[in-house]
Amino acid sequence: MDSVTGSGPSVRREVTFIGSVQGVGFRYTTCQVAADYPVTGYVRNLPDGRVQVVVEGAGPAVEQFIRRLTMRMDRYIERTEVREGPAREEFDQFEVRF
Repeated sequence: MDSVTGSGPSVRREVTFIGSVQGVGFRYTTCQVAADYPVTGYVRNLPDGRVQVVVEGAGPAVEQFIRRLTMRMDRYIERTEVREGPAREEFDQFEVRF
């Protein structure tokens, strides 16, 4: 596990992963990676074959989480789209949504 402090202002990232990202354990891996960081949010498959991750937490933790997830699943990802914003603090945990 990376050394991550939960310090800094909370941020929100909505990340869409595009490629061969469904049916390869992407959601499971995302939850495994999230367990190592003080982040909340969710991962879900989209009907068009993409995977969406919405994550909130301290900026450094969120960035490290996204970086580690991208490295773990790199062989399936063709492109990533990221929307940034302030945290809404609407999540209690990180989970899979269906």
